[in-house]
Amino acid sequence: MTKVIGLTGGIGSGKTTIANYFEEMGVPVYIADDGAKRVMQSKNILAEVKSAFGGSIFDGEVLDRAKLAQIVFNDKEQLAKLNAIVHPAVKSDFESWMKKHENHDYVMYEAAILFESGRYKDCDVIITVTAPEEVRIERVIKRDKTTREQVLSRMKMQWNDEKRISESNFVINNNNLKKAKEEVVKILKILNIKQKQS
Repeated sequence: MTKVIGLTGGIGSGKTTIANYFEEMGVPVYIADDGAKRVMQSKNILAEVKSAFGGSIFDGEVLDRAKLAQIVFNDKEQLAKLNAIVHPAVKSDFESWMKKHENHDYVMYEAAILFESGRYKDCDVIITVTAPEEVRIERVIKRDKTTREQVLSRMKMQWNDEKRISESNFVINNNNLKKAKEEVVKILKILNIKQKQS
C-alpha cells in the first residue's frame, strides 16, 4: 500500500522548492495548488463557483482569479465556501493521480492548507517547512508582485508554524537551502526511501 507524506508550510516557506527536491530524489509529488487549478477548469466546478460567487468574477466564460482571490482572502466564510467546492474535486484528482504511482512505497501531497482542509488525516507522515516570517513575506512580495498587507492577510488565514509543528512528524527549516536539502536526505533515510542516484 502506497503511503502518503503530507508536506505543508505557510505561504512563502518555500515548500514547493522542498517538494521539488523530494521529487528529484525519486518521490512522486502531487502539488495541491496545481490540482486546484486543473479542477477549476472543469465546467461543473466553474458553474458551482459562478453560482456561489456571482457572475461579476467572470469575464465572459473566463474566471478572473484575481477578483476571486480578493473576495476569499479577506473573508474566512467566503474562503470556506470556495474550499467546499474545490477540495472534494482536488481529493478525487489526487486519488486518480495516486493510481498511476501505486508502484512507489511513498508519494508526497504538497498543500499549504493541509491541516486547515482536513487532508492531513489522509497522510501517514507529515512534514512542515518553516522559514522566518520576514523571509517569507519578502519571498511572496517578490514572487506574487503583491503588497506586504496582502501577504499578512493571507498568513492570517493559515495556521501558524507553532500549531503546524505540534502536529507534524518532521520539520524542515528552509532558511538555508543547503541545510534544508540535508534535512530531506535525513528524512528519506529515516523513512527508508531509496534515493534516486543522480
